[in-house]
Amino acid sequence: MEKIRFGSTELMVSRTSFGGIPIQRLTFEESTSLLRKAYDGGINLIDTSRIYSDSEARIGEALSDVRKNIVICSKTPSLTRDGILKDIETSLSNLKTDYIDVYQFHLPAAVPQPDSEGYKTMLELKQQKMIRHIGISCHDRNIAAQAITSGNFETMQYPLNPLSTQEELSLIELCQKHDMGLLAMKALSGGLITNAAVAFAFLRQYKNVVPIWGIQHTWELEELLQHEANPPALTPELQAEIEQYRKELSGSFCRGCAYCQPCPVEIPIFMAARMSLMLNRASVPMYTTPAWQENMRKIENCTGCGQCKGKCPYKLDIPELLKSELAHYVEFCGKL
Repeated sequence: MEKIRFGSTELMVSRTSFGGIPIQRLTFEESTSLLRKAYDGGINLIDTSRIYSDSEARIGEALSDVRKNIVICSKTPSLTRDGILKDIETSLSNLKTDYIDVYQFHLPAAVPQPDSEGYKTMLELKQQKMIRHIGISCHDRNIAAQAITSGNFETMQYPLNPLSTQEELSLIELCQKHDMGLLAMKALSGGLITNAAVAFAFLRQYKNVVPIWGIQHTWELEELLQHEANPPALTPELQAEIEQYRKELSGSFCRGCAYCQPCPVEIPIFMAARMSLMLNRASVPMYTTPAWQENMRKIENCTGCGQCKGKCPYKLDIPELLKSELAHYVEFCGKL
């Protein structure tokens, strides 16, 4: 497993890292087995967050005995002293550790300033050695650029994949210039890119990028480890596939980040808002079951409250998008 220097943190991390969101869907036994296989395969960076339900607890259960050999990145959505202290206490307990390597502000609406309550609290935690490095995770390019150039953060976590715009990709060089560790989330664009080799080859061309792969199945892990052992080159064929993805997915579309959740009427927005795209890229039976038809029908209960729209980092008009997706879905299912 190739390791690279993670910016000014000086941490040496595997270029293939493990994202802690999908393991929430597994049993504890299954997640423990998967995490141990990832560790045995050479993956040493594990990313999670306080808001990923019991993800931290699963990581603690699986890897606490090898804590000194892994790099744990977690996050807090809080910007207050009390909130951050509560989150760090819970995270440390769940992870069965007394420190977190990289603790990140999770999707702040603006860049936390050095004189803010939240940033001062982070500094205190660092001084007390409860965290080692301060990072930030965001979906907004302007916020990301401001955070990178501020010099107040050691790591950046941002969505990067073959569908990223040139403006977004420019953050890679900016992080390198400011010696920031760079974690690339949504490497498969929330599942819209179905060929992992395409995303792997695309991101591997950037020497300072550490992709976070959301892994739920053993076969997914094995595929990534195989790519790590024999990195696919960005051939003209793969580049052509990327161009096809970009052509099909140009414009505004739901990236599946799930920051719009929860919905007051329990619409699974992060899937429903891109259902037409998923139907073209995944097994159709998976999304046309009675259970999924019921999920999509929940869109009819949308009150137009706008909570999702206000939380979307991509500024999508989610209520209108949901209506369009439901109409497409009903028509699609009617033809089956």
